[in-house]
Formats: sequence, C-alpha cells, structure tokens
Amino acid sequence: MVNEFLTYLSVEKRYSKHTTVSYRNDLSNLSEYLLTSYEFSTPEFATYPMLRSWIVTLVDQEMQPKTINRKIACLRSFYHFLQKKECITKDPTLKIRALKVKKSLPVFVEEDNMINLLDEIKDLLGNDIKFENSFEGLRDKLVLELLYGTGIRLSELIGLKTSDLNLYQKTIKVLGKGNKERIIPIHDTFIALSKEYTNKKKSESFSNNNDFFVVTDTGEQTYPMFIYRLVKKYLDLITTVDKRSPHVLRHTFATHLLNKGADLNAIKDLLGHTSLAATQVYTHNSIDKLKAIFDQAHPKS
Repeated sequence: MVNEFLTYLSVEKRYSKHTTVSYRNDLSNLSEYLLTSYEFSTPEFATYPMLRSWIVTLVDQEMQPKTINRKIACLRSFYHFLQKKECITKDPTLKIRALKVKKSLPVFVEEDNMINLLDEIKDLLGNDIKFENSFEGLRDKLVLELLYGTGIRLSELIGLKTSDLNLYQKTIKVLGKGNKERIIPIHDTFIALSKEYTNKKKSESFSNNNDFFVVTDTGEQTYPMFIYRLVKKYLDLITTVDKRSPHVLRHTFATHLLNKGADLNAIKDLLGHTSLAATQVYTHNSIDKLKAIFDQAHPKS
C-alpha cells in the first residue's frame, strides 16, 4: 500500500517530487524500526503504541522537532489514506500530537545591502561589486533579481519556463505548491535584464533546446545546489547573516515589502501562501523596525 499511497500523493494530491521522496523515506525508516523492534516491517499494521515509540526514539536521537513533525504529518496522511481505502478501521495517529517548535524570525538581508549588490556598488569591505560581462554574469544577476524581486521559491525558479514570462504585461507565471499557478508582477529593471540575458543566452548556441528560463553554464536546467552556491557566493559579499540561501531572498522580499507599507494579504498572494498565518511571521521584523524608530525619535524613549 505504500507505493499506492505515494502514487496517490503524486497524481491526485499533486504533491511535489521533493515531498513524495521525503514521505517515502519516512515510511521506509518506520518500516526498518518496526522490523527491528517488533519483527515485522509493514506500516499498515502498526498501532498507536508502536508509532509513539518510534517518535520517542526520534526525539532521543535529538532530531529537530520540525523534522519529526513532518514525519508525523506523513503518518497522518498515510493512515488517513488507508482508512479511506478501508484497509484499516481505526486511525492509529489520532492521539499523536505534534511537537512544540521554537518559533524563529525569518532571516533577511538589509535593504541597503541588497541595493549595493544589485546596483553593483560596494561590498562589505568597500570593494566595487561587478558582475562579469558574460552569459554567466548576466545569469547570476538575473537569478538574484528574480528571487529578490518576486519572492518565488527555489523550486519555482528552477521550473520557470521562458514562456512563463509576459514582458508586455510585466508578469511571470509560476507553478507553486500543489501545482497552483499564480501571477507575479515584475519591475522594469528585471524586464531590461531579462531581455539582455535572453539575447546572450541565444548567442551561446547551447546544444540542447529546452524552454527553461534559467540554465546552467552548459544550457541545462538548473538544480537546487547550483542555485544555492550561486546565491551564497554573492550574499557573502554584502551580509553577515547566518543563512545565505535562496529562501533568505524570499524572506527579504516579503520583509522589505511590509516595511514599505504593503498590505499583508497582497504579500500572502505574492508568496503563494494558503494561509495568512504563514505570512504574519514577517510582521515581527517590521515591529522591530518600528521599535527602533520609536526609540530613536520619541523624546521619552
């Protein structure tokens, strides 16, 4: 039933490949635990005490609560599927509760630092920033402008097709979680850069002819580690924040919009969040900024 469940997630629920692989690994790990502890390896026959024992083992291994909660979500989805298929009569996850997760504020890059990078001004050491005048240099700058200028996810950037850009209407179409499409506006600076990048891309005469908008040095579709390395390379120049990943630029996009007075619901739609609660985390950064302004300006502070 595990394979049938994974097919259901992929085809009917339209879960991403990444999520499907994670759920497969979770159920495989559970099977190994059941075999070791209870001498059978079929998750369908697991009971509440067995599942609880597995979760306790994960906690003892000092696994992050967020990771354990994802595994619990996998279990709930799996046993709900089995119940729906009438393979089981009682859901063994009903009494399982998610672990408390310490909330952390999103990490973001300061606005001046992003301007220094994208406008090619100065790095942290005062040296001039300059993107190479080549296909690779244009591509690198385009990736940074795209992530910071639209707030799209890493997977959305990788899957973006040239046909998804509408330069006339100044929008891009992205395919988000659950295969949900959304339209995001793009600014004039990005439009001019994308035209220059596209022309340079055509002049490279890559052997393959795919429609992916952002490609590697050889014209292939990009992949997560490629974009991670690219983003980190440039964020290292202008910030000392601990995390320097593509997702940090998504946080930066949302935080800067909110700081400029953008409506929270509008930011929610731009990010592709299904719930406003997921977007509200960015208000904490804005409140910190307001407090700093208050402390600096108010005569009684």
